[in-house]
Amino acid sequence: MTIRTDMTGMLRHVGGHACGHARTVAVLFGAALLSMPLHTGSAVARDVATGQDRPLTIGVLTDLSGVTADATGQGSIEAARLAVEDFGGTIDGRPIEIISADHQHKTDLGAAIAREWYDRDGVDAIIDVPNSSVALAVQDIAREKHKVVLFSGAGTPALTGKACSPYSVHWTYDTYAVSKGTAGAVVEAGGDSWFIIASDYAFGHQLARDATEVVTAHGGTVTGSVLHPLNTPDFSSFILQAQSSGAKIVGIANAGSDTINLIKQAREFGVVAGGQKLAALLFLLSDIHGLGLDVAQGTYLTTPSIWNADPRARALSMRYFERMKAMPGMLQAGVYGAVLHYLRAVADASSRDAGEVVAAMRRLPIDDPYSMNARLRADGRVVRDMYLAQVKAPSEQTEPWDYLNIVSVIPGEDLVWPLSASACPLLAQ
Repeated sequence: MTIRTDMTGMLRHVGGHACGHARTVAVLFGAALLSMPLHTGSAVARDVATGQDRPLTIGVLTDLSGVTADATGQGSIEAARLAVEDFGGTIDGRPIEIISADHQHKTDLGAAIAREWYDRDGVDAIIDVPNSSVALAVQDIAREKHKVVLFSGAGTPALTGKACSPYSVHWTYDTYAVSKGTAGAVVEAGGDSWFIIASDYAFGHQLARDATEVVTAHGGTVTGSVLHPLNTPDFSSFILQAQSSGAKIVGIANAGSDTINLIKQAREFGVVAGGQKLAALLFLLSDIHGLGLDVAQGTYLTTPSIWNADPRARALSMRYFERMKAMPGMLQAGVYGAVLHYLRAVADASSRDAGEVVAAMRRLPIDDPYSMNARLRADGRVVRDMYLAQVKAPSEQTEPWDYLNIVSVIPGEDLVWPLSASACPLLAQ
C-alpha cells in the first residue's frame, strides 16, 4: 500500500502495487518548506496517459529490512527528503516526489522494481541501492531506459569500470577507496599479515580483493580468506579459521549487522585477547553505535563524511537527528548530497534528459556539507577527499554519537583508480 503526504500533511492511501512491495511517497511543496532560492528553467515533463505536467520523481531503492537497514533504509529516505527541501521543494512549479522501496538484497526484485519505476511510474532517477549485485542490475536497466541512477550504498568499483554507464553516478565510496585508506594504515602500523572474512556476494568479494591488493602493495601478506553467507547468525567456523591462521590482522569484509555480529563473536572467541587485531574494511557509524565504544574503540576506518566534522555538517546532521533520532552515516549523507546535486543539475540543464543532466552534474561544482573537494569525472565516479579516522575510547567521547577522531585527510586522487587504468568503455569514445 502506498502512503502519500499531501499539502495539508494528512495521510491518504492511494492504491496497491503491482510488484507487491511497499512504496512511501512524500510530495514536498516548496511553499510549505524552508528552502534555498527556487530555480528556473524548463524541466517539465508530461504524463503520456493524462497529458498533464508530472512531478519530478526520485526513487530511493534501499534496504529497509536487511543487514544494512540501519546504515541506509529509512535514513536514506529522510536524507533524500532533506535534500529536496533544501533545493526548494519544486522545479518549474511542479512538486518533487520521493518514493521508496525495499530491494531485500534480491537482485531480481531490485531489477523488477527499477524497471517498473522507470516504465510505469515515471521515475526520473533512482538513488542509493546498497547492494552491489542489485546495483549492477539496476545500472543495466538505467542504461537501457536512458535514465539516471545515483549510487550511494553500493560499493563495487565495477560500476565505474567495465560496467560503467553514461547515465550513472557513483557518489559516496567504493571498496577500493575504503580498502586503500584503512588497510594501508593498518599495514603501515605493523599489521602486515592478514586473514580475511568476507560476505559471499559481489560486494564482499570485491572488498576482499581490494584489501588483498592494498595489503600486498604495502609489503604485507594475506595468509588466507573465507566467505560467509549474507546475514548469517553464526560466525564460529569462520572465526576459528582466522584464529588458526596465525595472522596478525583479521580483516572483516562485510557490512552492517554482519560486521557487528562478526566483531562481537570474534571478541567472545578471544580473538583480540589472543593477540590478533580486527580491521573492519567498511565500518559505518551505525556499526559503531550498535557495538558501543567499549567494543569498537581503536578501530581504524575510512569515511567521506563525519556528522560533526565542522559547523556546516553539524547543523545539517542535527536536522536529520530531529527526524531519525540518530546521526547520519556516510551512506545517508551521500544520498543527501547526490539528490541535491542532481536537482541542481536538472535546473541547470533545463531538462530531465539523463545525458544532459549527468553532463550538468559533471559541469557544476559539488557543494554540500558532507563533500570535501569533490568532483564528478568521466567514468561516473565522484572523486572526493576522505577521512582516515579512529574510533574513540569511551573516555574521549564528549557528546552522544561522538565516536570518531580524525587521524588525517586522504586526498581523493589517492583513493581512486587512475583513469589511465580504467576499464570503463566510455573513456574510449
